[in-house]
Amino acid sequence: MSKTPTELKYVATHEWVRLIGDNLIEVGLTDYAQESLGDVVYVELPEVGSVVSAAQECCAVESVKAASDIYTPLNGEITEVNSALDENPELINQGPYDKGWMFRIRCADVSDFNHLLSSESYTATLSD
Repeated sequence: MSKTPTELKYVATHEWVRLIGDNLIEVGLTDYAQESLGDVVYVELPEVGSVVSAAQECCAVESVKAASDIYTPLNGEITEVNSALDENPELINQGPYDKGWMFRIRCADVSDFNHLLSSESYTATLSD
């Protein structure tokens, strides 16, 4: 069974979101998504400094089963990427909620964070 930590917010496209500062969020793939993809073999990360809009495709993940686009959950600017994924994309499988984080965004309006899905709401979308 997939894990969905209750302290995080979620997006229906299977990204998790963690508030890590006043208007800074960290984004990664959910446990459900990494399980569905299988062994991750490549990650194309966004460019630091890119301005992104909510629901915009910003990077991609490739696995032995499929390729999947990753979407930004909120408007803002990419401030950092997890460069460890360049050499070790399998970190997404090993620790999707910690060492497998993908990128950080400085949000244009951090109050939008509160409108993302709760753990319970996200889990409910998995059974639809």
